[in-house]
Amino acid sequence: MKRALIKLLNNLTAIALIAAVGLTSCGKDNDDPDLPQIGGYNNSNEVASTNLKAHWSFDGTLNERISSAAPVTSLRSSFVAGVKGQAVKLDSGYVLYPTIASLNSDIGSFSVSTWIFTQNQGDGTRPTGVFALTLGAGAQRDWNDGPILISLENGRPTTYNDTLVIKTNIATTKAGSLLKGDNINDFGAREVDFKTVKGANKWTHVVARWDGTGSFLDFYANGVRVSNNNFRFRDAAGVGFGAITLPAGTSTQVLFGGYPNATNGFPLSPLQGFQGLFRGNIDETRFYNKALTDDEIMALYQLELAGR
Repeated sequence: MKRALIKLLNNLTAIALIAAVGLTSCGKDNDDPDLPQIGGYNNSNEVASTNLKAHWSFDGTLNERISSAAPVTSLRSSFVAGVKGQAVKLDSGYVLYPTIASLNSDIGSFSVSTWIFTQNQGDGTRPTGVFALTLGAGAQRDWNDGPILISLENGRPTTYNDTLVIKTNIATTKAGSLLKGDNINDFGAREVDFKTVKGANKWTHVVARWDGTGSFLDFYANGVRVSNNNFRFRDAAGVGFGAITLPAGTSTQVLFGGYPNATNGFPLSPLQGFQGLFRGNIDETRFYNKALTDDEIMALYQLELAGR
């Protein structure tokens, strides 16, 4: 009788262990329906799902998840623990992709969401690119020819070495002319014109957003808009840029970790002395062909922070 009772207890313990393993191995997108929804979503893949055109999870692979596109070049990249699963670590490196069909048409409005882990190393630190959607190796003639560049200017201000200075550049083609604009969380009155991002040496969620209807360029950090109020409206002679369009015959390429220049696959774009390569980690980069709402941005931040 005693032997049978011990056997029963052992079996029950084994069943409990199997159940525990099952609960903790749901994958990178923990979408357990029993978990409470965040912002009306079960997991981050549900946010604006019909507008999600590209997604780099960096979960043990550099391939873009939706198209399975593999990079054409990667330099000093490896994998480390990320916000969800793994992330890519760039040690003054970059990753360059071929043309991805879903990102090779007129953009209109867009949102780029990504997580970064880096540091502000004070005076002398060179700006680094984080994410760029470029005109392609055969057409990009300058680093800010666009259409999209998210970068960090962490060499300033030196009195805030725990601060991330985030910048977003855009460019669009109208009537054969290239129009360029940017926004930055710097210049003017701190906490009035823009918000400080205390994001050095920890994971920070960044979303760059272009509203092609109102011609507003903004970016967010950890769900909060931090971009400069004075540079939101991007225009030429008082007329907003509107929907972002590409030059005819464009073959866009995505670059992580650098400014598009002759050292990382863009031979027509000369290297500028201020340009550095990214040092840190990047995770969960998503490209949407819409301007995400404030609620969608907050939900995305909270869901991914929760590993969902």
